[in-house]
Amino acid sequence: MEILIGDKNLSSWSMRPWLALKRTGAPFTETLIRLRNTSTYDAIVAAGSPSGLVPVLKDGAETIWDTLAICEYLHERFPAAALWPAEPAARAMGRCAAAEMHSGFPSLRGECPMDIATRVQADVAEATAVNIRRIVALWSGLLTRFGGPFLVGPWSIADAFFTPVATRFRTYGLRLSDFADTGAAGAYATRLLATPEFLEWEKAALAETALV
Repeated sequence: MEILIGDKNLSSWSMRPWLALKRTGAPFTETLIRLRNTSTYDAIVAAGSPSGLVPVLKDGAETIWDTLAICEYLHERFPAAALWPAEPAARAMGRCAAAEMHSGFPSLRGECPMDIATRVQADVAEATAVNIRRIVALWSGLLTRFGGPFLVGPWSIADAFFTPVATRFRTYGLRLSDFADTGAAGAYATRLLATPEFLEWEKAALAETALV
């Protein structure tokens, strides 16, 4: 298998399926394409992306080019990895959370783009604060319902989807206690950023920025 990704410091969309792929334990190669330059689109298309975007997963004759579709494909391709829980309600709630992240929180995305290497102190707009309060409520509710340590019990695709969000909170100095967190959401964000898969990604992201 091969996964096409963008810069590890910047590409939240690439991080999500990469984390899931690492969890499967399957061997793969990665092709990294630099973003934000005039040749990016042509390079992505030349590498085999039908949409001109990353990430893309290639598995034999199959090419999958959407982040959520890649993760669902990996769940079905590697059932032993348990990328979704077996219990139907937990699996459904995890999918709800991942889908909400996939299509939602536009103000947070726009005002606080992922930048793993950066640390600043941001005062966010009210629209972004609304997004953050919703994330805190979502995380807290799922952690309470399913008992943690991750959103629907064991680590799942839902956690892959929210790991880049945890990096944003760290990058922009956003204390979740300022957004109605009573402790569970902040502790969960810390756990996301301590997984071996994320730490491997982060190490490569920091190495990338050192070369720029």
